[in-house]
Amino acid sequence: MTEKKKLVILTGPTAVGKTKLSIELAKKIGGEIISADSMQVYKHMDIGSAKIMQSEMDGVRHHLIDVLEPTEDFDVFCFQKMAKDAMKGIYERGNIPVIVGGTGFYIQSVLYDIDFADSDEDLTLRTELEEFAKKNGAHALHEMLRQVDPEAAEEIHENNVKRVIRAIEYFRQTGEKISEHNKQQREKESPYNFCYFVLDDDRAKLYERIDERVELMLEAGLVNEVEGLLARGCKRESTAMQGLGYKEIIDYLQGNIDLERAVYLIKRDTRHFAKRQITWFKRERDVVRVQKDFMNYEDDKILDFMLGQLSIRHITEETT
Repeated sequence: MTEKKKLVILTGPTAVGKTKLSIELAKKIGGEIISADSMQVYKHMDIGSAKIMQSEMDGVRHHLIDVLEPTEDFDVFCFQKMAKDAMKGIYERGNIPVIVGGTGFYIQSVLYDIDFADSDEDLTLRTELEEFAKKNGAHALHEMLRQVDPEAAEEIHENNVKRVIRAIEYFRQTGEKISEHNKQQREKESPYNFCYFVLDDDRAKLYERIDERVELMLEAGLVNEVEGLLARGCKRESTAMQGLGYKEIIDYLQGNIDLERAVYLIKRDTRHFAKRQITWFKRERDVVRVQKDFMNYEDDKILDFMLGQLSIRHITEETT
């Protein structure tokens, strides 16, 4: 029987403190980090994505950061392929992949090697649905999905038009709900010997940190960053521009709302996003919950706990 390859995952809601902890963890276990973030993959999008800078990496190799132009599309299919390619090289170097980020569906796609059952493309249907969305709006398209697959509608945000269309396509082409297919895929046994850490914190403290982060982004030049992206040819409807902070600043720059309203929306929607992330991770199986407040926010204590869990699962040697 082939021994399963080792895999470590560190996730949790936005602004919970994954980046710093992931560096320390990777250094301790001989890890290389794969970013599971839908925005950090893009070049020129540093501030709004809270991207880790080269100077912060402390010698730890990172993957899937700054690899695409913001005019290019990126989705779970791209992530799965790119992550698996990166993991092949990491294993060849004798290191352990550490997937870090808050996009739960991306993590699932690798952890359970999900087969997305990509049926034959019906470009006529896809075009029809794209035109419907343009004419009637993302909300109307999302309601169309809700009629045929309510569970998928709960999981997929209406702004993610591409995934909404994919789910409707799948139902019309196969007669099966994509939520049912994905549920079956998630029940598969993982091909990895893994440890899946979910970092969490007191909700009030997390929301406070989100608000602080948004203010720091503004001070760091988020508006200028978005202006630069528009100058590079990015459109409001581009995949990259759907990220929190970007679409609101575009609305401000286009005169649709004032800056105060834009900042309010970024903070509110980021808090809502964090809440959805927390709900998602609560549903995940085989996870190790790491509650920061229970460990008095002591980084050493949190790290020691995680290293102990890795040792128990035979992902690392016994720590001293």
